[in-house]
Amino acid sequence: MNQTNAASRPGAKKKGLWFRIKRDRQLLLILLPGLLFYAIFRYGPMFGLVIAFKKYSPFLGVAKSPWVGLENFQKFFSTNDFWLLFRNTLAIGLTSLAVSFPATILFALLLNEVRHKYYKKLVQTVSYLPTFLSVVIVCSMTIDILSPNSGIINQFLKALGQEPIYFMQEPQYFRIIYALSGLWSGMGSGAIIYLAALSGTDQSLYEAARIDGCGRVRMIWSITIPSILPTIITMLILNSSSIFRVGQDKILLLYNPMTYEVADVFSTFVYRKAFVENNLSFSAAVGMFESVVCCLVLFTTNRISEKVTGESLW
Repeated sequence: MNQTNAASRPGAKKKGLWFRIKRDRQLLLILLPGLLFYAIFRYGPMFGLVIAFKKYSPFLGVAKSPWVGLENFQKFFSTNDFWLLFRNTLAIGLTSLAVSFPATILFALLLNEVRHKYYKKLVQTVSYLPTFLSVVIVCSMTIDILSPNSGIINQFLKALGQEPIYFMQEPQYFRIIYALSGLWSGMGSGAIIYLAALSGTDQSLYEAARIDGCGRVRMIWSITIPSILPTIITMLILNSSSIFRVGQDKILLLYNPMTYEVADVFSTFVYRKAFVENNLSFSAAVGMFESVVCCLVLFTTNRISEKVTGESLW
């Protein structure tokens, strides 16, 4: 009885917490660099969002710049660019997700079925190599491949007696080009996650399926896919949050005046307002709106997944 009362005292809880910290100090030290990174480079810069509610002037600084409330947001929502940017960002994000997400899973499933050890390693290594290429190199290669004069695809079309296609100047091709170039550069690295999940599949299930006369396709559908379904759901939730987070780097390298109407997105708009027009408060408001929408999409997708499949991030 006395031991129970002693353990319930506040001092005992503090002592127990300190004991756990001291016991797990090595694990906490390993965790410390990651915590510092997010505190300094992720949460620390959030203080700068205050300029979205101010008429920021570099000469006055953040503290002395006058407050304008929601004026920057109202101005953005009332511009003719808002719905164009919203439509383009959503279209490019959904196209990229629809192309890359199932293709990466399919590639991982096919690679998992390869029984030749060295060939499997070769394919995995070759598919992973584009991950090390910068966005500039990937975009340069894309432009060269699709060039109307020396591009491989147009050379093939010329050999068939057809006229070359100006892929980079035709608006209808821009979104699929953006998605396919992203698939090529990220499919290998994305497949690693699913291959790691597949390595934990119980092999006795496959042996039992073979005894029952199941073929490879049936085993993939009934055993392999269900075994990695939690991983698929998790990755879908994480990728869904990036639908509205279309980076400006790749867009700026690929688009041109002929494709502005389908390629201009929130991030490129923020870039122009901040670094071309030097309107930092307005660009901060647009960037904050984009982040809030991404957050809402993440929470919504997570909630839907929890209701439908029972799987969620939290």
